[in-house]
Amino acid sequence: MTVAVGFLGYGVSLVLFVLALRGLGSARASAYFSVAPLVGVAVSLSVLGETVTWTFWVATALMGIGVWLHVTESHGHVHQHLPLEHSHSHVHDEHHQHEHGSESGDDKLHSHLHGHPLLSHRHAHYPDIHHQHTHR
Repeated sequence: MTVAVGFLGYGVSLVLFVLALRGLGSARASAYFSVAPLVGVAVSLSVLGETVTWTFWVATALMGIGVWLHVTESHGHVHQHLPLEHSHSHVHDEHHQHEHGSESGDDKLHSHLHGHPLLSHRHAHYPDIHHQHTHR
């Protein structure tokens, strides 16, 4: 039982956190990851019958507001992607328009070294691997 708790509570959560860092950016991933102790407290309240203090409810409300602000944020403007060559898992979308030398299923998730040409466009986005730019 202890190994399973350690594997899930530490191992799997750490892998998910690293993947979130890459996909969501450090601020969002850290904000979402910081909610984990609240889940632990909720489990202890329901399973172990611990008592609830007013500070728990204040912390719950503040964490809920923070997550809500992240989830409902809308950020979009004309921005420019500089030429970039890298490798990561992707499907062919607005940022991944390239041909493959073989039939590898362009509509399926795949990974290889690929280049992005200079691209200027507008869409809603978050600071992720493709949106590393400053605001003027």
